[in-house]
Amino acid sequence: MKAPWFRRYLLPGLVFQSAVIAGGYGTGRENVEFFLSIGPTPGLWAMALSTAIWSAVCAVTFELARQFRSYEYRNFFKRLLGPSWVLFEVTYVLLTLLVLAVIGAAAGSIVDETFGLPYALGVIVALGAVALLLFYGSVAIERFFAGWSFALYAVFVALVVWSLVRFGSTLGPSFTASGPNGDWLVKGVQYGGYNLSAAAVALFTVRHIQTRIQAVWAGLLAGVIGMLPAFFFYLAMVPHYPAIIDATVPSNFILEALGSRTFQIAYQVILFGTLIETGTGMIHAVNERLAVTRGERGAGMPSWARPVVAAVFLGIALSLTPLGLIDLIRQGYGTITWGFIVYYVLPVLTVGAWLAFRKRRGTGNAGTSGGGEGT
Repeated sequence: MKAPWFRRYLLPGLVFQSAVIAGGYGTGRENVEFFLSIGPTPGLWAMALSTAIWSAVCAVTFELARQFRSYEYRNFFKRLLGPSWVLFEVTYVLLTLLVLAVIGAAAGSIVDETFGLPYALGVIVALGAVALLLFYGSVAIERFFAGWSFALYAVFVALVVWSLVRFGSTLGPSFTASGPNGDWLVKGVQYGGYNLSAAAVALFTVRHIQTRIQAVWAGLLAGVIGMLPAFFFYLAMVPHYPAIIDATVPSNFILEALGSRTFQIAYQVILFGTLIETGTGMIHAVNERLAVTRGERGAGMPSWARPVVAAVFLGIALSLTPLGLIDLIRQGYGTITWGFIVYYVLPVLTVGAWLAFRKRRGTGNAGTSGGGEGT
């Protein structure tokens, strides 16, 4: 059993991070497409902007969810957007399918490049593990997310420290040679926008939050927790710029440069588990939404329904994986991000912020639970 402070302040951020990391983030491909492709220094500015957007939106989201007692995205967005909430759901479902396809493609590439095994085997094992984990429900998912996130941090820190020891002498010149680039603003907003679907995934953890201060701090920390592994990875990639830009799996590019087969395998095993985390989190949010809807109609969610929902999503995603990791991230993510900015980021930072903080104490049914700390 985790301590209350852990569940209230850190668990939402760890679940958020687990959902954010996806196949592109963990492999380094998202880092390349959204950050490093515009140059080391502008990429760092874009990353800082994305982090600020994540923290602000998560802080407001968690406080609204606490006040509304909305722990899945359907009720949350019905309260925030009214009848137009369905537009968010359509965007979320499309992104879920895209992310699952990215996870499958990433798993296939990892198995192929690291172990020389068939691409299809990686896809099937990763997506099958997602379905299995979903069968066991929220408690198992929370435990898996928390434990695996710490393992992820351990290998990320090891990767960046080792890389900087080996190649750190070129890090400063790489940043210095990277001139100003106005693309950092667009890239930072884009990356911050579509990844905020992960805040919807983390809504089920808001059950542990009791006060406004806890919600705000959990949200602010979520943005930082979510981006820290990307920042570590970015520092490890910069010394290999610009050659690393064309690598399908940039993490393998760095690992091969380090020259340790043992560490390469260990890293890819942890990354493989993280892909499973991400897919699980995305579909779990859909299952939570369906469970609440059935509960409102006086019916429970059958145990068989969760893996069936997972099977439908995974089956569709499986048909998209042949597009490949690079094209899925470059074309899919770059387009869908604007939907989340319009249907989530802008509403939550305007109307949502006003609803969350218009009174000194929490509003709605949960408003009396804040106590002195919630003021």
